[in-house]
Amino acid sequence: MMLKGPFVAAGLVAALLLGFGIARATAAQSTPAATSDPTTIPSHSHGGAVIGDLGGFSLSAGGFTLIPAEAPTFAAGARRTFAFKIIGQDGKPVTKFVPNHDKLLHFIVARHDLSGFQHLHPEMAADGTWSVPLTLPTPGIWRLYADFVTLDPAGQQLPLTLSIDATVAGSYTPTPLAPPAREAGADTFKVTYEGTPRAGATQPLTFRVFADGAPVTDLERWLAAYGHLVVLRDGDLGYLHVHPEDQLVGGGVKFWLSAPSPGRYRLFFEFQKSGAVHRAEFTVDVP
Repeated sequence: MMLKGPFVAAGLVAALLLGFGIARATAAQSTPAATSDPTTIPSHSHGGAVIGDLGGFSLSAGGFTLIPAEAPTFAAGARRTFAFKIIGQDGKPVTKFVPNHDKLLHFIVARHDLSGFQHLHPEMAADGTWSVPLTLPTPGIWRLYADFVTLDPAGQQLPLTLSIDATVAGSYTPTPLAPPAREAGADTFKVTYEGTPRAGATQPLTFRVFADGAPVTDLERWLAAYGHLVVLRDGDLGYLHVHPEDQLVGGGVKFWLSAPSPGRYRLFFEFQKSGAVHRAEFTVDVP
């Protein structure tokens, strides 16, 4: 099937959204505990209304709304600048953001079949316009997440994850998820994880990196942490961004994950070695 024109693209959006059952919006997120240095927050998650809940279902939450500068339609493989604003409860663009792991905003991209993951960092202009060069390589519907911490009207920190779908015209064939496994490749590295996520419980997950069969215990900090973990739920693309404990644990990167429901999830673990960032992807079934 070839998509031609905005009406057909809109139809694909509607059909895919219906198929994935996305029919809920994120509630206002809770305020985290105060910290003097937001870039050294201990292991924590942000995404939904409560710790462990998923966010990223809606372009509006907690009185804040993501507004793109133009329709999020792309040509496959063509790089263009995606620009947007976060509009606050007063109807004005938000310009005050709290640094969260070295950045004011994390921009996460994935196709609806959970392929094509990207972790980007837009730049903000003085008027509150965020801009990021973006390439969506293949046809289909893509979810674009803006993950940030701002201030509510009372001046308290408010973590939010807003999202919008982007359309790439063309013949779309979903990529099946890889089966669940505890080992995955990351360029020339092998990554394993220990621990078993369970619905409604906070469980430890420790990721270990290997090179040529030997453990890598000298990972480097990237974005103020030894690793980052983005979790997406298969079926509705619910979003959770988890940060690890501040220090390595036996050479591994330890997270505490709260899965809000049973189901299949895709875990994207990022780490840095020798100045380069690498990513391992895992499929996990949560009982």
